Amino acid sequence: MTETAKTFIDTYPREADRLARDGLYDPAEEHESCGVGLVAALDGRPRREVVEAGIAALRAVWHRGAVDADGKTGDGAGIHVEIPQDFFYEHVARTGHQPEPGRIAVGMVFLPRTDFAAQERCRVLVEREILNYGYTIYGWRQVPVNTQVMGEKAELTRPEIEQIMIANSRNAEDSQFDIDLYIIRRRIEKAAEAESIKDFYICSLSCRSVIYKGMFLAEQLAAFYPDLRDERFVSSFAIFHQR
Repeated sequence: MTETAKTFIDTYPREADRLARDGLYDPAEEHESCGVGLVAALDGRPRREVVEAGIAALRAVWHRGAVDADGKTGDGAGIHVEIPQDFFYEHVARTGHQPEPGRIAVGMVFLPRTDFAAQERCRVLVEREILNYGYTIYGWRQVPVNTQVMGEKAELTRPEIEQIMIANSRNAEDSQFDIDLYIIRRRIEKAAEAESIKDFYICSLSCRSVIYKGMFLAEQLAAFYPDLRDERFVSSFAIFHQR
C-alpha cells in the first residue's frame, strides 16, 4: 500500500467526525447501503496515487457488499477513473495506427462470451454507429482479466470484456465529443434492443473516463483487472462502488 493510500485510510475516521460536527454527514445513515466514495487530486493532475488510493478505499468498504455462498461471487464492485491517455496511446500504436491529436475515447463493452456470432453482431452495431457519426475507430482491445479470483457463479455469467478505441477525427471539443459519444451509445443500445441481442452492455463510452467493474468482491477488483495495477494507469479522480 502506498503512503498516500495509508494516509487516506488513517485520516478517514477523523474526517468523518469533522463532517458529522459540521452537519455534512450522519453516521446513523450508514445502514443497508452500498459503499460509495471519491478520491480526487486537488490540483486536478492525473497521478498513480489516486488510482491506488481509490482501490484501497474500495477494499475498506467490503462490508457494504453482498457475498454469495461460494465466498467469492459478489453483488458488484467497480471503479470509475479518468482515461489514462498515454496508456491507451501505446495500445493504439500497437494496432498500427498513429494516434491523432486530442483525446482517445474508450468504450468498455461487455459482449456475449459463449455466442461468437452474437459477439460479432454487437461489434458491427458498435462500429456502425461510431462511423455513421463521423468518427474513426482505432480498433478493439481484449481487456486482460484474471478469472482465478472469481467465484463459480460469477465465472458462469462472465461476459467477454473488450474496449473499443476511438479517434476524435471530427476535431470536436472534448465536451462535444462526449455528448456525441453519449448519443452514439444510446443508438447502439436501441439497435441492440431492436435486434433482440442479449448479454450485451456498454459500461462506459467516453473521451474522459472509463469504468472497470464486475460481479466480484471489492478486494478482487485490481486482481481481476491487471490494467489497474499498471504504473501507467493514472487518474485525477477515482469514484468507487461496492454493491
